[in-house]
Amino acid sequence: MAVPPLIALENVDQTFDDGRIVALRQVSLAVAPGESVAVTGPSGSGKSSLVLLMCGIRTPSGGTVRWNGDPMRAPSAWTRLRRTEIGIVFQDFNLFPTLSAAENIEMPLFGSGLSSSERRQRIDAALAAVDLQSRADHLPHQLSGGERQRVAIARSIINNPSLILADEPVGNLDSDNAAAIMELLFGLHERRGTTLVFVTHDPQHAARCARRIEIKDGRIAVPVAGTAAKEPT
Repeated sequence: MAVPPLIALENVDQTFDDGRIVALRQVSLAVAPGESVAVTGPSGSGKSSLVLLMCGIRTPSGGTVRWNGDPMRAPSAWTRLRRTEIGIVFQDFNLFPTLSAAENIEMPLFGSGLSSSERRQRIDAALAAVDLQSRADHLPHQLSGGERQRVAIARSIINNPSLILADEPVGNLDSDNAAAIMELLFGLHERRGTTLVFVTHDPQHAARCARRIEIKDGRIAVPVAGTAAKEPT
């Protein structure tokens, strides 16, 4: 029996202002478990809208989003997925300024039913995964841009998600930090088999994925095979 895609969009539309603004139109995309997919395209083409639909932060105006073959419609179901199965990394970090690195990483664990010692073990493991053990008690303003993005990544993997969505995760970083963050993301993908979907303007980053899709004017253009990543088995 064929394994369904981890996440799939079927003829999805995203419109605003009573349909006068169209962000996405008739988008169909299936992402297999363990796959890496780069989403490229010019600014304003609908890339971020696609990511927000894939994690349920936005609701499609038309069409269907499926998780493991099941249609996702209830906001509560999306909330559970974001807590347990989907990690999100944004360009602007989205950290709470008054919380330490460790406390920011801990946020997705609240409501999980884990004890404080179990939460601490997960936080320590996530900090180790991004090599930030020595910065656990620092506030965001005490961290560099690269360190703040590492905190955001640690927060996204704290629940060992099946899918990581990264929207321009290195857009605010210098080239050295950008390279380090990309190595971190692809290392997590390769070691853990985590499905990775990320938005990027950098063709070299995109080429590392097994698949690249381009969005133009809210539509998927021409799929392009990646060059450096293996197809999922």
